[in-house]
Order: sequence, then C-alpha cells, then structure tokens
Amino acid sequence: MTRGDAPPSGSLEGCSPCPAGRDTADHDLDAQADTVSLLGKGHLATMTALRVVLADDDVLLREGLARLLEGPGFDVVGQAGDSSQLLRLVRENVPDLVLVDIRMPPTHTVEGLDAAGVIREEFPAMGILVLSAHVEVEHAMTLLSSGAGIGYLLKSRVVDVEEFVDALERIARGGSVVDPELVKELVGARRRSDPMAALSAREREVLALMAEGRSNAGIAAQLYVTEGTVEKHVRSILAKLNLPETAEDHRRVLAVITFLEAR
Repeated sequence: MTRGDAPPSGSLEGCSPCPAGRDTADHDLDAQADTVSLLGKGHLATMTALRVVLADDDVLLREGLARLLEGPGFDVVGQAGDSSQLLRLVRENVPDLVLVDIRMPPTHTVEGLDAAGVIREEFPAMGILVLSAHVEVEHAMTLLSSGAGIGYLLKSRVVDVEEFVDALERIARGGSVVDPELVKELVGARRRSDPMAALSAREREVLALMAEGRSNAGIAAQLYVTEGTVEKHVRSILAKLNLPETAEDHRRVLAVITFLEAR
C-alpha cells in the first residue's frame, strides 16, 4: 500500500503495527484485555474476587449459598459443616469473609458464634457474617460488640440477591450489617431493661425533684399541684420501679438511686 492510500477495510487505523507473527485477531484480543483491565471492580470483571468460607451444617443451604456467590464473582475457597472444620479452613485459606450459622454440631447451640469469636481474635480484619434462623439478641450483642466488619442476618429474610451481595461487600470492607428485625428486638430489649421506661413524663419530673432532695410539699410548690397529687405520683413511682416494701424514706432513696443510675 502506497503512502496516502486509504487503509484496507477491517484494519485498525491508528494502532501500532503488530509484531511479526501476530495477526489482527491477536491484536483484537489484546485490545479487549486492555478494556477489561479498565473496568474497575465490577462483580464479573474484578481481578481480585473476595475469598469466602461458608459454614453451615445444612448441606443444601451451604451448596445453594456457594452457587449464589459464584455468580457475582466471589471465590468460595471452602465449606464447613461444623465449627472445627470452619476454623481449620479459615486458618488454611485466610479468606476475606466468613459466613457462619450460629447453631452448629454437636450441640446446635452457639458453636458457630464461638468459632466466630476465635476467628475475630486470630484475624481481626476478617469480615464475619452470621446467618441465623432466629433473632437471638444476647448472642447478636456479643458478636456486634466485637468490632467492625461484622454482620447479622436472618436466613428467612435473605430474599434479594443484590442486597445480599451488597451486604457481603460492605462487611468485607469493614462495615456492619444488622437485620432490621434484630434492630427492633435490640430496641425493645433496651426499653424493657430501662426501669425508667415505665414512668410517665410527670412521674419523671417528680422523681427528678425527689433526687434534688425536695419534700412532697416542695415538689408540689415547684409543679403547681397539690401535695396529695404528689403523694399519688410518688406511690406510683415506687410501685412501677418494683421497690421492696420497706420504710417510706428508704424506698424514696432507692428510687432516687435508680433514677441516677439510669441517667
């Protein structure tokens, strides 16, 4: 082809000449590879897929999770049916993320949670997601208090694959994911454990003035109510706080201590 002639149809105008022995098809493959390398960290194009170990004694569930994760590009490097096998796989493969059920053999109580605690001690940066069939507030609090990169989800609520994958990625990056049902239970437990939650707004006012050392007459003057009304509020406060039937003055002191401890 002489200088100035148009390039032949199908040629890559502007591309550098191919080395000897390489044809246009090879050149096209190189161009595609360059394009893939620029795609970033999409699920299918990522060059470093998140490495995962799964632990659940339900084989069907475990295999189902493995297939689900392989689609978005995760690398399932191990599957365990009990906590001992889980710890061995984690130590051998050092994955980015561990998915574990709370209840596992042999007692089906807290073996999975105990294993998660060991993993957190040995590999503090490793993400851990607990999948549970039930809301277990005490166990969840133990897990969530162990730091970042932690998640707790109910198995029955994992219905959206994209949301589930997003949750796994957030945990692997050091974030936390908590099931909404667990949040409700945690809030409810906090309210149930708060002795002040049973008191009305007016009773809280009365108790606060009691804590300042005011008498019933002083409280009545402060709130612009009768002393008899204050006495009714005080009796209600002592009953709601479940204080023992002892001398009235002693019960008032116990009520004030309860108030101060709850602040």
